[in-house]
Amino acid sequence: MVGAAEEAQLNRLENQVDNGGGGAWEYLCLVRKLKVRRSEKVLKHGLSILNNPNKRSKLGGDEWTLHEQVAIAAIDCQCLDVAKGCITALQAKFPESKRIGRLEGMLLEAKGLWGEAEKAYSRLLEEDSLDQVIHKRRVAMAKAQGNISGAIEWLNKYLEIFMSDHDAWRELAEIYVSLQMYKQAVFCYEELILSQPMVPLYHLAYADVLYTLGGLENLQAAKKYYASTIDLTGGKNTRALFGVCLCTVAIGQLSKGRSKEDKESSDLQSLAAMALEKTYKQKAPSKLPLLTANLRNLKLLS
Repeated sequence: MVGAAEEAQLNRLENQVDNGGGGAWEYLCLVRKLKVRRSEKVLKHGLSILNNPNKRSKLGGDEWTLHEQVAIAAIDCQCLDVAKGCITALQAKFPESKRIGRLEGMLLEAKGLWGEAEKAYSRLLEEDSLDQVIHKRRVAMAKAQGNISGAIEWLNKYLEIFMSDHDAWRELAEIYVSLQMYKQAVFCYEELILSQPMVPLYHLAYADVLYTLGGLENLQAAKKYYASTIDLTGGKNTRALFGVCLCTVAIGQLSKGRSKEDKESSDLQSLAAMALEKTYKQKAPSKLPLLTANLRNLKLLS
């Protein structure tokens, strides 16, 4: 994830290059370092270097890194002739490179030649079954074709090998949620919380899914994870504050006041309601009356 300072630095450098102030190579290096996709800019400024023999000669071995970067940007921008030219240059320099083979597969994808791309990726996996990029390309290819069941299958196979890939677990969870397969999504978010217990986003998403599933046990668990989200964010997550309030109401309706646990935590919803009022007073005062009315309707404010 790119930090605010790094993004500001990137934007300053981008404006400098766009306005003719130089620094194109430094900008392209920073884009690679931060692993961001600004394909139009990369294509424009990368070609300005590759098409200038004097600038290109100063890069030394980095020329081939730039060819790869521009090829990917060109594929993103559907400038397939440019991408093909970069890949051809790379093939001539590195004829046996698996990395170039991946680029060829991506170019086939961009052309819509899914069958040929799958064959190319299968050949590469025969040589190296642990190539993470190829496995991820298969997932992306299935999603691009609208084959969501195929994407789920490839993601599950990928996670059997690379179990610690948090992004893959999160992507699989989001696919399950989109298909209303909430119990499967719960499992994915549990894996994420176990591996990264201090990330509030995972606690929040897990609580949302539990709340959606419903039932007294799930609602009580959802309330706890909304509370942990509030704790991890210093009380600044508005969604989690609303979550505590809604869980309180739902639990009260199901238990009819008989839940000892709910009685013991009766102060939590009051604190959440007060925190919401404070937040709205500071950031959205015009909507405060609406919030207050809704909280009173839920019997969370007197």
